[in-house]
Amino acid sequence: MNAPWKPHGLIGRDPIQAFVCDDWTAEAVRPMLAEQGWSTEKVTKGGLRGAIQALSVSASPQILIVDLSDTSDPVGEIGNLAEVCEPGTIVIAVGQVNDVRLYRALLANGLHDYLLKPINPDQLRETVGQARAMLHTPRAMDMAPEKAPCSVTVIGARGGVGASTVAASLGWLMAERLGRTTGLLDLDVHFGTSALSLDLEPGRGLVDAIDNPSRIDGLFLERAMVKALEKLSVLSAEAPIAAPILTDGVAFTQLQDEMRANFETTIVDLPRDMLIQQPVLATSAQTIVLVTEFTLAAARDTIRLLSWFKTHAPQAQVLTVANRVHPAAQTEIAQSDFEGSIERPVDFLIPYDQKLVVQAAKAGKPIAELGKTSRTIAPLIALSERICAAGQASDRARGKRRLLEKLDIKAFLPKRARAN
Repeated sequence: MNAPWKPHGLIGRDPIQAFVCDDWTAEAVRPMLAEQGWSTEKVTKGGLRGAIQALSVSASPQILIVDLSDTSDPVGEIGNLAEVCEPGTIVIAVGQVNDVRLYRALLANGLHDYLLKPINPDQLRETVGQARAMLHTPRAMDMAPEKAPCSVTVIGARGGVGASTVAASLGWLMAERLGRTTGLLDLDVHFGTSALSLDLEPGRGLVDAIDNPSRIDGLFLERAMVKALEKLSVLSAEAPIAAPILTDGVAFTQLQDEMRANFETTIVDLPRDMLIQQPVLATSAQTIVLVTEFTLAAARDTIRLLSWFKTHAPQAQVLTVANRVHPAAQTEIAQSDFEGSIERPVDFLIPYDQKLVVQAAKAGKPIAELGKTSRTIAPLIALSERICAAGQASDRARGKRRLLEKLDIKAFLPKRARAN
């Protein structure tokens, strides 16, 4: 309820809604709504419990008036209301308990104000006016420049090279080390491991999105994604093997677009087989991280994928990452021979630390979190910083193009040159 101010989150939401417990309170609220040009039908019976039930299946309004008279533990139950309210909703409570401790506890839980019953019309009008002013006035903390958004697609050149491990570690580093709100989307619907590597239950959100693309919006993401950390959320699935996923790809595109609008960093763990049927999943990324290994089969597939990216995703920065790198004597192909085959240097080498991998699997944590002193982690940190730098460069380039579009270049040319 007391989430950061986000003006785009207000679009399409009802301006106000009231859940009251008695007719007297309803009759006190309706005239105020009518004065503001709002529908009086937005005043309904139900109180706090009715509000929780209604908002669990529908979008919350910009301003919510809720009657606490139907509960003996308003402070305890207000947390249930916070779970179903969208970020930015301003909550005004009314009740019949005149207790300053209750008032302070409610405000500490994110409520805007608490009004005593019977409601004073002037006081209600003033409180709602203050709430409306808050909706359209950004807080000081929210006026700080936003981080440049970055979109990353992680693809394994072959199965088993550790692309999902890299994706999970990048998500953790982006959220914890770089402080960016991060959404991790695992598109291996049947066998994905992103949730598993973070010790999470995947839920049904991804399957529901594929089945009903029209439901995908900011509210759907908020409820469907599983929170791993304060700034890291995961959307994945473990669909039954006997249930094939039939889709035209619309849901995947909408999910990516919606995630980019709600997170500073979007990481897509993309199975390489999906490139054939859903090429748009890679063509819209700012950065493509191609995870490979020093084997003959991986060299062949790396060559093929690099060629595909050059044709179908020319706008993307493609970074090659050699994962699970063993000492030279234990590799199938030497690094120099591998780089000669793909006709470019490998951007990042991640040494293999078997002890760390086993420890991370047992703990249900990404290797980036557990291996702070391991040689494996430094390349992952460098990779995350490189990705963010690419996002900032892309953002500056877009800003420069917008500026040039606004400028009248002819106005700066000599008159004779303009005449010609």
